[in-house]
Amino acid sequence: MKTLFAVALIVVATPALAQTTPAPVPAPVAASATAATVAPAAKYNLDTPIETLVADPAAKAVLDKDLGSDVSQHPAYDQFKAMSLNAVAPMSGGAVTDDMLKTIAADLATIK
Repeated sequence: MKTLFAVALIVVATPALAQTTPAPVPAPVAASATAATVAPAAKYNLDTPIETLVADPAAKAVLDKDLGSDVSQHPAYDQFKAMSLNAVAPMSGGAVTDDMLKTIAADLATIK
């Protein structure tokens, strides 16, 4: 008897569950309007691997200027070159400060 009741409940409830109102479809946005509101991403940022930055003369110049030395000549360069500045900064013992990172980020953002 319980099984018959369960089957009857499923049969009766299924049409009620199927009666849902579809979600409204958003109006299409013109491609030109979307492109105009989205700014292009910067070529480099603080999450870019250091070796990628050093490979670009403009980005390397930013690092050399803002860090005050040629990072590619650091004795441990091979150990950290695949890391980003954001990853290296906490391990730098204070050599790479938050202010330095802000300056580097601003300068890297100017590279096209």
